[in-house]
Amino acid sequence: MYLSNTKTIVFITGAFISHTCWEKWIVFFEVKGYKTVAPPWPHKNESAEILRKEHPNSKIASFHLTDLIDYYTEIIEKLHEKPILIGHSYGGLLTQLLVQKELAYNGVCIHSVPPKGLFATKFSFYKAIWKPLGFFTSSKKTYLMSFQEWQCKFTNGMSFEEKKDYYEKLVIPESKLVFRDALSQTARINFKKKHEPLLFLSGSNDTIIPASLNYSNFKKYTNIHSITCYKEFQNRNHFVLGQNNWQEVAEFISNWLEKIG
Repeated sequence: MYLSNTKTIVFITGAFISHTCWEKWIVFFEVKGYKTVAPPWPHKNESAEILRKEHPNSKIASFHLTDLIDYYTEIIEKLHEKPILIGHSYGGLLTQLLVQKELAYNGVCIHSVPPKGLFATKFSFYKAIWKPLGFFTSSKKTYLMSFQEWQCKFTNGMSFEEKKDYYEKLVIPESKLVFRDALSQTARINFKKKHEPLLFLSGSNDTIIPASLNYSNFKKYTNIHSITCYKEFQNRNHFVLGQNNWQEVAEFISNWLEKIG
């Protein structure tokens, strides 16, 4: 067994969806020999169906990015050693921030929400984030993505049956404050700082976080003593975790972990 296979992977969920999105990934990496943890965000331990019925949820609505950073920091510090972090979407941003805090052995950012100061060149990004930001709505109420938005933004290119099934299983209310905080100083990265190895993954068909934005995120890291890698997968939408051939992405990550381990 490789040394890296004895390590723990902490899967970091993104916004809008349940932590159960990692179920297949947990099995995949545990078969490889890793220990895995995929904690729900605070107040999101119930099923997606129950959480949707509780919308608007004031407890979820009150959460900030600082709360999530503190939450994952506490989880990580209880482990016997620094873990591998694998985050999707907003979880990718959290992965970057936690790596910056020197809390990770290494990190994988899958279609990562960009940190403060990075801007997209495609209008689809701003169209996708405008409603969740909810600037002209109450921050005391959660935001719940509609099925139409889920079809067009997260699961484009998948069958109607797949879209409907995953929506019912995974989509949950979200804090507008958490999303707004991605534009704040809390989400700032010091790209010059030395860091543990980081891998950025993007998808050519992602209409929320375009591949060009992921590439810009990757290129911002400039410390010559640190490892930063990038890979774009063709025909992958934002919901790459459950898309057909997700195993190809997981296998790429596994191979990368072995190489840098």
